Amino acid sequence: MSIDAFLRPINHSETLLINERSEQLESSRRVFRFGFGQSPFPVPACVAEGLRQQANAKAYLPVQGWKPLREAVAAFHRQQDSVDWQPERVLIGPGSKLLIYAVMASFTRAEVLLVSPSWVSYEPQAKLAGHKVSRLQANADSEWRLTPEMLDQFCHQRETPELPLILVLNYPGNPSGTTYSEDQLQALADVLRHHGVLVISDEIYGMLHHQGGHRSLARYYPEGTLVTGGLSKWCGAGGWRLGVLHVPEALSESLLPRLLGVASETWSCVTAPVQYAAVEAYAFGPEVASYVQRQREILSSLGQQAAGVLNEAGISTALPQGGFYLFPDFGQWREALARLNIHTSDQLCERLLTEAGVALLPGTAFGMPQEVLTARLSYVNFDGAAALTAAADEMIAVTQPVIDGLAAIVSWLQNSVKLAA
Repeated sequence: MSIDAFLRPINHSETLLINERSEQLESSRRVFRFGFGQSPFPVPACVAEGLRQQANAKAYLPVQGWKPLREAVAAFHRQQDSVDWQPERVLIGPGSKLLIYAVMASFTRAEVLLVSPSWVSYEPQAKLAGHKVSRLQANADSEWRLTPEMLDQFCHQRETPELPLILVLNYPGNPSGTTYSEDQLQALADVLRHHGVLVISDEIYGMLHHQGGHRSLARYYPEGTLVTGGLSKWCGAGGWRLGVLHVPEALSESLLPRLLGVASETWSCVTAPVQYAAVEAYAFGPEVASYVQRQREILSSLGQQAAGVLNEAGISTALPQGGFYLFPDFGQWREALARLNIHTSDQLCERLLTEAGVALLPGTAFGMPQEVLTARLSYVNFDGAAALTAAADEMIAVTQPVIDGLAAIVSWLQNSVKLAA
């Protein structure tokens, strides 16, 4: 009997695929790797040393996470975000990605609401959990943000109001690089509270707000906000796979036991040496604090420069406020690109990769309509270790691969249009 008809329609993550394809192409040509969003910065030396010292730790730790780590995580977020994180409501998982899925998997039925554009894995995760997925289309005018008006209208017109509604909100945003102000969060919180929406607030890039001004939604909607974070972005430790989740007090009795059930039947516990080492990161001593501040300075300066290059070329790009992403819109070049038989973001990114050696992810990967000519650009293809210690006059050389990649985009666009004219 063939099993094909019974397999889920789930594919390889597009962010991982573009990374693998870039590696394959690099054997024959130079590739500007703007497709994969991995921090370029090394793990702080004091944190890495903690891992080395605990390399022999091999015992299983509690499913919820090692208690000293949960205490450190809660204290860290109370200090950084001015929110009421408590260690008994913290769950340590193998990356925030799986923690988000664990929340979804805790429900038998739900409706998951996403903003387009939003991170590539939210929708596949919701579908794996068996949930209905709905989307709200943001636009360049709002710098790709969800507005209270959009949310309120959707909630009033829901087709399945009997299902719990779970909004996944990510900011600073992947792919947009933009974030929400305090006033914007408060306005969203008013609508969320009115409609009783449960929120997974994915704040994995919060510590990389370029001005250090991240505000957690949990400050304004504490009763309905689950916050996720982790070490992958601000601590450069993506491969360590350590994420954190905080459950609000109002949901702790009902939801936390289910989350622990999912965790116990799937990952059991996060790797012990990583948990021990993570305490040093979340202690946020002077070395780690200085490291984070330097990252912010580098990413802010480079992000502003990169967006400026694209905007000057007529590629509309919101200025980044956090993280290391841009979401350029090639819509102003639509007619010219059509003469090149480019009508979709997939076609645009394919041609940029094969003809210019520039790897971007198409807007469709983030839930955008095919005809909207957007793409995600991750400006991290530089030596992060060198950048951390470079003097001001040395940074140009360190970040040159990013500048060269931007020039390749602009050159390809201008030259291809001339040839098609």
